[in-house]
Amino acid sequence: MQVLIEVAEEMRRLAYAPYSRYAVGAALLGASGRVYGGCNVENASFGLTICAERAAVAKAISDGEQEFIAIMVVTEDGGSPCGACRQVLAEFSPYMEVYIAKPDGMPVHKTVAELLPDSFSLRR
Repeated sequence: MQVLIEVAEEMRRLAYAPYSRYAVGAALLGASGRVYGGCNVENASFGLTICAERAAVAKAISDGEQEFIAIMVVTEDGGSPCGACRQVLAEFSPYMEVYIAKPDGMPVHKTVAELLPDSFSLRR
């Protein structure tokens, strides 16, 4: 758990968020034991922004990992993953553990299925 928090906090520091000023970091734990970090990357055309959670998933997939155990998300106020991120996480595991934390705070624990009941998925 500590490694996930550390990676997510580092990713948050690397976020590119000049428009919202809302930096998000994520650390995704693959079944292999590898941890994949992601940060939000904003764009002046807001629809082109990518969230930290989806950045971490994309990094893992591009490295060949497709099975995930948990994700840690760190924001300034403990904000929960958006709907798009919930759906992307559900694609790979509706039962994945989701930890949501503020910097240096105690994480809240949910599963993807709790965050997004009745998701679209091949892996129910």
